[in-house]
Amino acid sequence: MAKKQNIQQYVQAIQNRKARYEFEILDTIVVGIQLFGSEVKSVRLGKASLSESFAIILRNEVWLENMQITPYEHCHTDQPEAKRSRKLLLHKAEIRKIQTKISEKGLTLVPLKAFFNSKGLLKIELAIAKGKKLYDKRETIKARENQRQMEQIKKQY
Repeated sequence: MAKKQNIQQYVQAIQNRKARYEFEILDTIVVGIQLFGSEVKSVRLGKASLSESFAIILRNEVWLENMQITPYEHCHTDQPEAKRSRKLLLHKAEIRKIQTKISEKGLTLVPLKAFFNSKGLLKIELAIAKGKKLYDKRETIKARENQRQMEQIKKQY
């Protein structure tokens, strides 16, 4: 039980903060990811980034591109590349469903966050998203500022 508590202190979601700003999220799905053991240890320590990553479908398989995972420093075997392609684990029916949705113009697969589930497995929350225009981004900023002002007014009264 003590070992599980040690793991709990490292488990935090790795967020892709730019995704919600740059894309309009239409649908989300949670998928597994295929990693090496040293990569999992590095992600547990929070040494990963989803900021420029995206997912693509090649030969009926979904791949995560540009996810940065810093090599684990205590591993003495061959280290995989930091930004290599990583396979996402989905059923064929799920892949077909995603492929039909993405075939619409302007839709893409964007990872929102990486987290460990209750069983200790690394999961990726993927979003089917549509890119925002510049004026949509400005509206998002205005709405966020208005929300902050409303909260400050509530605190005062």
